Amino acid sequence: MSIPDKKRLPFQVVVGLFPPPLRSMLARVHAGLPGKIFIAGGTVRDLLLGRKPSDIDLTVVRNAREWASQLAAESGGTYILLGREEDAARVAWKGMDIDFSSFRGGAASIETELRKRDITINSMAVPVHDLLDAGSCDGGNDIRVIDPVHGLEDLAAGVIRVTSQESFRADPLRMLRAFRFAAVLGFVLAPDVSEQVHRQRQAINSVSSERIAHELDLIMGSGRAYSAFRALHDCGLLWEILPELKAGAGMEQPASHHLDVFDHCLEALGQMEQVLNDPSQYFPGNTSIMEQYLRGRNRSVLLKWAALFHDVGKPVTFGINEDKGGRITFYNHDLQGADIFTVIARRLRWSGRDTVLVARLIAGHMRPFFLANNERQGSLTVKACLRLIRAIGEDLPGLFLLAMADALAGKGESSPEEMEKEVADLFSRMVQVEKKYVAPVRSAQPLITGNDLIQELKMTPGPMFRQILEHVEEAHMEQLIHTRQQALTLAEQYIKSL
Repeated sequence: MSIPDKKRLPFQVVVGLFPPPLRSMLARVHAGLPGKIFIAGGTVRDLLLGRKPSDIDLTVVRNAREWASQLAAESGGTYILLGREEDAARVAWKGMDIDFSSFRGGAASIETELRKRDITINSMAVPVHDLLDAGSCDGGNDIRVIDPVHGLEDLAAGVIRVTSQESFRADPLRMLRAFRFAAVLGFVLAPDVSEQVHRQRQAINSVSSERIAHELDLIMGSGRAYSAFRALHDCGLLWEILPELKAGAGMEQPASHHLDVFDHCLEALGQMEQVLNDPSQYFPGNTSIMEQYLRGRNRSVLLKWAALFHDVGKPVTFGINEDKGGRITFYNHDLQGADIFTVIARRLRWSGRDTVLVARLIAGHMRPFFLANNERQGSLTVKACLRLIRAIGEDLPGLFLLAMADALAGKGESSPEEMEKEVADLFSRMVQVEKKYVAPVRSAQPLITGNDLIQELKMTPGPMFRQILEHVEEAHMEQLIHTRQQALTLAEQYIKSL
């Protein structure tokens, strides 16, 4: 990692952060609100790493909201209040977020303010008031980096270190943020950070669910979620945040598994990250389908959540089947797991859409294995394939990505030797069935509609309509019926059988 040896940033790197119109507008605001202004926090860290900052973090001595209000008026941007107790606000302008915050905790200097921040690599600042006032900075081509807690050293070493022993007490969410930055940046935690988290882990329960969920999603989106969740487990913070996973720790599984329930879930998360990194390695005949699916909103993150929680229902369904030699069972753990996850998602204030998607994947995660077993025995039917396709809908690729991660995470002595190949081959079979049986029916007009049930069969509209029409559509997909009259006859027979 290339980090400047001296505490300076090239002038062009700093000035390049501000488009000329923004720089002019900030200068006009500064003329009416004199005082020092600094780029700080993550923006400085990213500039030092050679990364494009996602937003611009500006710190002023006081009146941050007034700064933001006046910039919004100057630019025509959107003013957004940040936090309830902090003097902080955001201006959204032309795809950029410019955040303003005042010195925190009564700090009288920028050095003191930076010492009150969470981790050292986020506790550096660059003065820009001279740049706004005169278009120049001290030192000519370089601008001084203010670094009172040795963030540059930790940035060069790739270490996450807290600014002080009081960091986590000031805001317990910082414990989770430390793991998030380690995951996102590929850094390691300083040993004393893990020790502090272990001692103070219960304080996380005072943090709002929304803030916790935001950090967890950033971890899941990092590409290093497995290592982060393993570290969260090792210091005990995971049990505080997601206690439902704890029941699986130490719980033995059947011989098809080599890990206990919790470690298997964690391993499935790790395997999911590997699968998502290169779907072509696992589904070579259907790479384009997988890649197109993964381009959907947030799907990779949601699949990782599904992998972590796919067996969360096992502890509550644990049993011993004496008729089968004392075999361990988890009957209906998929359905129970979906219910448990839904409760977790509500606690974390997830959107209904994301909750339904992950719960659907958890509820259906055993079905590919049941069908693979049928295929192995030569008894897989088109009807069974159609029912899975209809039940899972557009998330069928996601279900098979989850099945692949699950198979890779289960390597017990009785696990089928070529389970991963069976999963991939079964997905290919599903794609063929969808093209041959499903697509032609869904692209054509339905054989009958609800109006036909009313007019021809004299039915009263109600919830049963959907059930009847789905039964008819399924028969049409199976190519058992082809005409409107056959559809009406089948619907009438179906109604009588209910």
